[in-house]
Amino acid sequence: MAPGAPSSNPSPILAALLFSSLVLSPAQAIVVYTDKEVHGAVGSRVTLHCSFWSSEWVSDDISFTWRYQPEGGRDAISIFHYAKGQPYIDEVGTFKERIQWVGDPLWKDGSIVIHNLDYSDNGTFTCDVKNPPDIVGKTSQVTLYVFEKVPTRYGVVLGAVIGGVLGGVLLLLLLFYLIRYCWLRRQAALQRRLSAMEKGKLHKSVKDSSKRGRQTPVLYAMLDHSRSTKAASEKKTKGLGESRKDKK
Repeated sequence: MAPGAPSSNPSPILAALLFSSLVLSPAQAIVVYTDKEVHGAVGSRVTLHCSFWSSEWVSDDISFTWRYQPEGGRDAISIFHYAKGQPYIDEVGTFKERIQWVGDPLWKDGSIVIHNLDYSDNGTFTCDVKNPPDIVGKTSQVTLYVFEKVPTRYGVVLGAVIGGVLGGVLLLLLLFYLIRYCWLRRQAALQRRLSAMEKGKLHKSVKDSSKRGRQTPVLYAMLDHSRSTKAASEKKTKGLGESRKDKK
Protein backbone atom coordinates (compact mmCIF):
# COMPACT_ATOMS: atom_id res chain seq x y z
CA MET A 1 0.00 0.00 0.00
CA ALA A 2 1.35 3.40 -0.97
CA PRO A 3 2.11 5.87 1.80
CA GLY A 4 -0.78 8.23 2.45
CA ALA A 5 -3.30 5.98 0.70
CA PRO A 6 -6.63 5.47 2.55
CA SER A 7 -6.96 2.22 4.53
CA SER A 8 -9.11 -0.52 3.08
CA ASN A 9 -12.41 -1.64 4.70
CA PRO A 10 -12.39 -4.64 7.09
CA SER A 11 -12.80 -8.03 5.55
CA PRO A 12 -16.42 -9.33 5.41
CA ILE A 13 -15.25 -12.55 7.05
CA LEU A 14 -13.78 -10.66 9.99
CA ALA A 15 -16.99 -8.67 10.35
CA ALA A 16 -19.06 -11.87 10.35
CA LEU A 17 -16.85 -13.45 13.02
CA LEU A 18 -17.12 -10.34 15.17
CA PHE A 19 -20.91 -10.29 14.79
CA SER A 20 -21.23 -13.97 15.70
CA SER A 21 -19.01 -13.56 18.78
CA LEU A 22 -21.02 -10.58 20.04
CA VAL A 23 -24.55 -11.59 19.09
CA LEU A 24 -24.74 -15.35 18.68
CA SER A 25 -24.25 -17.34 21.90
CA PRO A 26 -22.38 -20.65 21.55
CA ALA A 27 -24.27 -23.87 22.18
CA GLN A 28 -23.73 -25.40 25.61
CA ALA A 29 -23.48 -29.14 26.08
CA ILE A 30 -26.07 -30.99 28.16
CA VAL A 31 -24.77 -32.25 31.52
CA VAL A 32 -26.02 -35.55 33.04
CA TYR A 33 -25.71 -36.45 36.73
CA THR A 34 -25.91 -39.85 38.49
CA ASP A 35 -24.58 -41.35 41.71
CA LYS A 36 -21.08 -42.79 41.55
CA GLU A 37 -22.22 -46.10 43.04
CA VAL A 38 -25.22 -47.65 44.78
CA HIS A 39 -25.58 -50.70 47.02
CA GLY A 40 -28.46 -53.13 47.28
CA ALA A 41 -29.32 -56.41 48.97
CA VAL A 42 -30.44 -59.55 47.18
CA GLY A 43 -34.21 -59.53 46.70
CA SER A 44 -34.56 -55.81 47.46
CA ARG A 45 -34.92 -52.86 45.12
CA VAL A 46 -32.69 -49.92 44.30
CA THR A 47 -33.26 -46.54 42.66
CA LEU A 48 -30.88 -45.39 39.94
CA HIS A 49 -31.09 -41.61 39.95
CA CYS A 50 -30.47 -39.58 36.81
CA SER A 51 -30.85 -35.82 36.38
CA PHE A 52 -29.53 -33.30 33.90
CA TRP A 53 -28.83 -29.65 33.18
CA SER A 54 -29.60 -28.09 29.85
CA SER A 55 -29.44 -24.55 28.49
CA GLU A 56 -32.72 -25.23 26.66
CA TRP A 57 -36.26 -25.58 27.94
CA VAL A 58 -37.45 -29.15 28.44
CA SER A 59 -38.46 -30.29 24.98
CA ASP A 60 -41.42 -32.47 24.05
CA ASP A 61 -38.89 -34.63 22.25
CA ILE A 62 -36.76 -35.24 25.32
CA SER A 63 -35.47 -38.80 25.68
CA PHE A 64 -33.76 -40.90 28.37
CA THR A 65 -31.82 -44.06 27.65
CA TRP A 66 -30.40 -46.50 30.21
CA ARG A 67 -27.73 -49.01 29.24
CA TYR A 68 -26.28 -51.86 31.25
CA GLN A 69 -22.80 -53.37 31.13
CA PRO A 70 -22.40 -56.52 33.25
CA GLU A 71 -19.50 -56.77 35.66
CA GLY A 72 -16.51 -58.00 33.69
CA GLY A 73 -18.38 -57.61 30.38
CA ARG A 74 -17.35 -55.52 27.38
CA ASP A 75 -20.63 -54.72 25.66
CA ALA A 76 -23.43 -52.53 26.99
CA ILE A 77 -27.06 -53.30 26.20
CA SER A 78 -30.05 -50.98 26.23
CA ILE A 79 -32.49 -51.87 29.02
CA PHE A 80 -34.78 -48.82 29.12
CA HIS A 81 -35.82 -45.97 26.85
CA TYR A 82 -38.14 -43.00 27.35
CA ALA A 83 -39.34 -40.95 24.37
CA LYS A 84 -42.43 -39.01 23.30
CA GLY A 85 -43.77 -39.16 26.84
CA GLN A 86 -43.78 -42.97 26.95
CA PRO A 87 -41.44 -45.40 28.78
CA TYR A 88 -40.22 -48.46 26.87
CA ILE A 89 -38.94 -51.28 29.08
CA ASP A 90 -36.84 -54.23 27.97
CA GLU A 91 -39.17 -57.16 27.35
CA VAL A 92 -36.68 -59.96 26.82
CA GLY A 93 -33.46 -59.12 28.71
CA THR A 94 -32.29 -59.89 32.22
CA PHE A 95 -34.29 -56.97 33.64
CA LYS A 96 -37.58 -58.08 32.15
CA GLU A 97 -40.52 -56.89 34.25
CA ARG A 98 -38.12 -55.64 36.94
CA ILE A 99 -37.66 -52.02 35.83
CA GLN A 100 -40.01 -49.22 36.92
CA TRP A 101 -40.00 -45.68 35.56
CA VAL A 102 -40.12 -43.10 38.40
CA GLY A 103 -38.72 -40.07 36.59
CA ASP A 104 -40.37 -36.80 35.59
CA PRO A 105 -38.96 -34.92 32.58
CA LEU A 106 -40.50 -31.63 33.74
CA TRP A 107 -38.31 -31.89 36.85
CA LYS A 108 -35.34 -33.04 34.72
CA ASP A 109 -35.48 -36.45 36.34
CA GLY A 110 -34.88 -39.71 34.47
CA SER A 111 -34.63 -42.13 37.39
CA ILE A 112 -35.60 -45.82 37.30
CA VAL A 113 -36.09 -48.50 39.96
CA ILE A 114 -34.81 -52.06 39.64
CA HIS A 115 -36.76 -54.63 41.67
CA ASN A 116 -35.78 -58.07 42.99
CA LEU A 117 -32.04 -57.58 42.82
CA ASP A 118 -29.73 -60.49 42.14
CA TYR A 119 -25.96 -60.98 42.15
CA SER A 120 -26.02 -61.06 38.35
CA ASP A 121 -27.19 -57.42 38.35
CA ASN A 122 -23.74 -56.22 39.42
CA GLY A 123 -22.38 -53.90 36.77
CA THR A 124 -22.38 -50.39 35.35
CA PHE A 125 -25.51 -48.49 34.33
CA THR A 126 -25.27 -45.53 31.96
CA CYS A 127 -27.82 -42.72 31.68
CA ASP A 128 -27.99 -40.75 28.42
CA VAL A 129 -30.25 -37.70 27.96
CA LYS A 130 -31.21 -35.83 24.80
CA ASN A 131 -33.12 -32.56 24.99
CA PRO A 132 -33.39 -31.28 21.39
CA PRO A 133 -31.86 -29.09 20.18
CA ASP A 134 -29.45 -29.70 23.09
CA ILE A 135 -28.21 -33.19 22.22
CA VAL A 136 -24.45 -32.85 22.69
CA GLY A 137 -22.96 -33.94 25.99
CA LYS A 138 -21.43 -36.76 27.99
CA THR A 139 -23.34 -39.60 29.59
CA SER A 140 -23.10 -40.45 33.29
CA GLN A 141 -22.46 -43.85 34.87
CA VAL A 142 -23.40 -45.46 38.18
CA THR A 143 -22.05 -48.79 39.43
CA LEU A 144 -24.39 -51.23 41.19
CA TYR A 145 -23.11 -53.60 43.89
CA VAL A 146 -25.47 -56.33 45.11
CA PHE A 147 -24.76 -58.00 48.46
CA GLU A 148 -26.46 -60.60 50.58
CA LYS A 149 -26.71 -57.91 53.25
CA VAL A 150 -25.91 -54.29 52.49
CA PRO A 151 -22.65 -53.48 54.36
CA THR A 152 -22.35 -50.44 56.51
CA ARG A 153 -19.90 -48.15 54.82
CA TYR A 154 -16.99 -46.69 56.75
CA GLY A 155 -18.00 -43.18 55.78
CA VAL A 156 -21.48 -43.67 57.22
CA VAL A 157 -20.07 -44.98 60.52
CA LEU A 158 -17.53 -42.16 60.71
CA GLY A 159 -20.19 -39.61 59.94
CA ALA A 160 -22.45 -41.03 62.64
CA VAL A 161 -19.61 -40.93 65.20
CA ILE A 162 -18.67 -37.36 64.32
CA GLY A 163 -22.32 -36.34 64.40
CA GLY A 164 -22.77 -37.94 67.83
CA VAL A 165 -19.69 -36.19 69.22
CA LEU A 166 -20.76 -32.83 67.83
CA GLY A 167 -24.26 -33.37 69.19
CA GLY A 168 -22.86 -34.15 72.66
CA VAL A 169 -20.67 -31.04 72.60
CA LEU A 170 -23.58 -28.86 71.54
CA LEU A 171 -25.74 -30.37 74.29
CA LEU A 172 -23.06 -29.66 76.92
CA LEU A 173 -22.70 -26.09 75.69
CA LEU A 174 -26.45 -25.65 75.81
CA LEU A 175 -26.59 -26.96 79.39
CA PHE A 176 -23.69 -24.72 80.40
CA TYR A 177 -25.31 -21.58 79.00
CA LEU A 178 -28.68 -22.57 80.50
CA ILE A 179 -27.18 -23.04 83.97
CA ARG A 180 -25.21 -19.79 83.62
CA TYR A 181 -28.33 -17.94 82.53
CA CYS A 182 -30.32 -19.26 85.51
CA TRP A 183 -27.49 -18.36 87.91
CA LEU A 184 -27.18 -14.83 86.52
CA ARG A 185 -30.93 -14.39 86.67
CA ARG A 186 -31.00 -15.52 90.31
CA GLN A 187 -28.12 -13.19 91.18
CA ALA A 188 -29.93 -10.29 89.52
CA ALA A 189 -33.09 -11.08 91.52
CA LEU A 190 -31.12 -11.20 94.78
CA GLN A 191 -29.42 -7.91 93.91
CA ARG A 192 -32.78 -6.26 93.25
CA ARG A 193 -34.12 -7.64 96.54
CA LEU A 194 -31.13 -6.34 98.49
CA SER A 195 -31.41 -2.95 96.81
CA ALA A 196 -35.10 -2.81 97.72
CA MET A 197 -34.31 -3.72 101.33
CA GLU A 198 -31.61 -1.05 101.56
CA LYS A 199 -33.94 1.54 100.09
CA GLY A 200 -36.61 0.54 102.62
CA LYS A 201 -34.19 0.84 105.54
CA LEU A 202 -32.97 4.22 104.31
CA HIS A 203 -36.52 5.48 103.88
CA LYS A 204 -37.42 4.26 107.37
CA SER A 205 -34.40 5.93 108.96
CA VAL A 206 -35.18 9.19 107.19
CA LYS A 207 -38.78 8.95 108.34
CA ASP A 208 -37.71 8.26 111.94
CA SER A 209 -35.24 11.13 111.92
CA SER A 210 -37.87 13.50 110.57
CA LYS A 211 -40.28 12.28 113.20
CA ARG A 212 -37.69 12.86 115.93
CA GLY A 213 -37.00 16.27 114.45
CA ARG A 214 -40.68 17.14 114.73
CA GLN A 215 -40.90 15.83 118.32
CA THR A 216 -37.86 17.83 119.65
CA PRO A 217 -39.49 21.34 119.56
CA VAL A 218 -42.58 19.89 121.25
CA LEU A 219 -40.44 18.47 124.06
CA TYR A 220 -38.61 21.74 124.44
CA ALA A 221 -41.92 23.61 124.57
CA MET A 222 -43.26 21.22 127.18
CA LEU A 223 -40.10 21.65 129.25
CA ASP A 224 -40.32 25.42 128.99
CA HIS A 225 -44.00 25.32 129.95
CA SER A 226 -43.31 23.11 132.97
CA ARG A 227 -40.46 25.34 134.05
CA SER A 228 -42.54 28.50 133.75
CA THR A 229 -45.40 26.84 135.63
CA LYS A 230 -43.05 25.72 138.38
CA ALA A 231 -41.52 29.20 138.64
CA ALA A 232 -44.96 30.78 138.83
CA SER A 233 -46.05 28.38 141.56
CA GLU A 234 -42.88 29.02 143.53
CA LYS A 235 -43.37 32.76 143.17
CA LYS A 236 -46.94 32.48 144.30
CA THR A 237 -45.93 30.38 147.30
CA LYS A 238 -43.25 32.86 148.25
CA GLY A 239 -45.70 35.75 147.98
CA LEU A 240 -48.17 34.00 150.28
CA GLY A 241 -45.39 33.39 152.79
CA GLU A 242 -44.40 37.06 152.83
CA SER A 243 -48.02 38.15 153.23
CA ARG A 244 -48.42 35.93 156.26
CA LYS A 245 -45.32 37.41 157.88
CA ASP A 246 -46.66 40.92 157.34
CA LYS A 247 -49.94 40.04 159.10
CA LYS A 248 -48.10 38.80 162.11
